[in-house]
Amino acid sequence: MTPRPHYSSTAVRPGWLDLPEHVRLLISRRFVGPVSPGPSSGSGFTRGFAAVICSVGDAQFVKAVNSGDSMHIADCYRREALINTALPHDVPAPRLRWHEEQDGWVVLGFDAVVGGRMPSEPWKPEELSAALDAWATAAEALAHPSAQLLQTGLKPVGGEGDFDDWRALAGGATEHRLLPTWTPFHLLDQLADLEAGCREATVGTAVLHHDLRQDNVLLDTNGAAWICDWNWPCLGASWFDLVLLLATAFADGYDASALFARHPTAQDVEGEQLDAALAALSGFFLVSGAQPPHVFGSPFLRQHQTWSGEVVLRWLAERKKWAI
Repeated sequence: MTPRPHYSSTAVRPGWLDLPEHVRLLISRRFVGPVSPGPSSGSGFTRGFAAVICSVGDAQFVKAVNSGDSMHIADCYRREALINTALPHDVPAPRLRWHEEQDGWVVLGFDAVVGGRMPSEPWKPEELSAALDAWATAAEALAHPSAQLLQTGLKPVGGEGDFDDWRALAGGATEHRLLPTWTPFHLLDQLADLEAGCREATVGTAVLHHDLRQDNVLLDTNGAAWICDWNWPCLGASWFDLVLLLATAFADGYDASALFARHPTAQDVEGEQLDAALAALSGFFLVSGAQPPHVFGSPFLRQHQTWSGEVVLRWLAERKKWAI
């Protein structure tokens, strides 16, 4: 099986002194007094600058990327700025303070989470509870999105050809050789059938984070969890975001199905709906992880995708009592 990525060290980022002088000056002007840049964030899968920068009585988490080198990431930063400013106040997310562009650079400044750190690997029970509570709070606030949030152009989860990977494999549109050798092709028809029900299972009008990974959660000094990196929100059923978050808990030996069933967003969700989501996500991650390395991304991205697909598939296999 694929080794688990160390999410605290998946990113390959420039440091403060690697930024052009005009970008450092642009950032410094957002502070009162001299700045003290921290080390680059080790988490994430982009090559953009990301670090906490401190000054007199202030700390901000700053992101910066050159759109000429990474247009896709620059667009993601712009979208994150748009989404963040539209989030309801009750969503536990660090808030955007400013967004500036200069000479092709896109720069964002956020409130820094006090004492912010990623949850432990493996999950500690109290930290996992804090993350699940944070999503329950966020989901309640996002259950009925505002006009401002809807005007950002949110699309339905699983739209535009997403989550059809097992069916593509079953139909011969994707080559089997791309996937790991242990892939349970004897279960391909069952996986394709389950995957086919994902869109109906996850349909909804709530706003989803859509990338609720362990490394997109920060814990503050009081142990409260904050949800970061709102780049990919979409519309769907609030419980869908639980699946990827709980997959890492499953990998750490937790009863993910029981945790799912107890979560406020998963009340009245049928087992078949969860199974459909697990099937769809496993196919998506395994096929994505089998692609060539991402030119402008982290060298650990494909490892993360493959590992995530394996874990989600093992969770599904446990629920279905499959041998894989």
